[in-house]
Amino acid sequence: MSRESQTAMPGEPAQPELPGKLPEHLRTELIAFRRDLHMHPELGHQEFRTTAVIKARLEKAGLRPRVLDSGTGLICDVGSWDGLRPMLALRADIDALPIPDAKTHAPYRSTVPDRAHACGHDVHTAAVLGAGLVLAELDRQGLLPRPVRLLFQPAEEVLPGGATEAIESGVLDGVGKIIAVHCDPRVDAGRIGLRVGPITSACDRLEVNLNGAGGHTARPHLTTDLVTAAARVAIDVPALLARRMDARAGMSVTWGRIEAGHACNVIPMHAELSGTVRCLDLNAWHEAPDQIHAAIDEVATMHGAKFEINHVRGVPPVVNDPVVTELLREAMAARNGADSIEDTEQSLGGEDFSWYLEHVPGAMARLGVRTPGDTAKRDLHRGDFDVDESAITVGVEFFTAAALLDGHRARPLG
Repeated sequence: MSRESQTAMPGEPAQPELPGKLPEHLRTELIAFRRDLHMHPELGHQEFRTTAVIKARLEKAGLRPRVLDSGTGLICDVGSWDGLRPMLALRADIDALPIPDAKTHAPYRSTVPDRAHACGHDVHTAAVLGAGLVLAELDRQGLLPRPVRLLFQPAEEVLPGGATEAIESGVLDGVGKIIAVHCDPRVDAGRIGLRVGPITSACDRLEVNLNGAGGHTARPHLTTDLVTAAARVAIDVPALLARRMDARAGMSVTWGRIEAGHACNVIPMHAELSGTVRCLDLNAWHEAPDQIHAAIDEVATMHGAKFEINHVRGVPPVVNDPVVTELLREAMAARNGADSIEDTEQSLGGEDFSWYLEHVPGAMARLGVRTPGDTAKRDLHRGDFDVDESAITVGVEFFTAAALLDGHRARPLG
């Protein structure tokens, strides 16, 4: 039995045929498109070239994209919304990271110093673009049951995320559900990971400035030893929180930068720490600032250091809606078979896709990008991160299947 045209059993609703396979010429084009983005990475709120090339390709297909109010990112509806049946939105993030590309032998390595698509946003973008082009062709053939919105969002890597500004500019107007994928280098290409409920964690940025009277390292008793104070904050604050917060909340305070001093025989007058706060539990995320600030106060005061805290609230967890997650499961099964789906665990990574889910139900899937049999470890946010580009085809056909299945089942509002 074909996976794309299954005959319903007696008493079951008929499953619609699912056109929308990716043509070979478009597959080749999307790989080249992804490589072009990879060679020209742009940071959050700076994605002007990226926005322009996406816009140009959509316009070439006869679509009418709209650049977001922020000047980067865009939305584009495939089909005409009738104002009655809410649309499904396909979301991609388009920004890169401020790290060097370490893929020295890849012909498509970044041409921009200290900038890289090391989180797979170029793949997300190519997949949503490809889905839009396939769906546009289906619409011209009268085979698109309901309009679909493409959302290319800027600044996902910039807390609290470009999603908040995108929402303010109206990207969810007329949207009833939203879906997305995120590259997962632990999952083989051709497969996806799904989970009902929380699939990512909350994530904040934490900065601590310590100040005090410095002096000569020969007479530390006459100073506020800020190097020691910073070291104790780095070690003791996470340890205190581990005993003051419910362990089931999965709170993690991890430092990424500690800076103090300029000379080996001078105790500095200033020290800085910065890192992230991550929580698996939404309620713990709301409680976290008070607990963290109290712990920093306790440790810094013990060492006689004055302190300032800049706690930048980031994103809540992405919580996958069960109905939308089931839609994604059925879409992937229809395209690649049920054995192409695996369960995935909640991670401590943060994702501003969560902000959309404060307004409409949705779900995010983990898109496998590891070449089957490859034992190399290419984790996200590393300069050597790369993907098996067959994942682009999987992402396109996954998105189109979800759009078609959801469109056939949609009912008018009212």
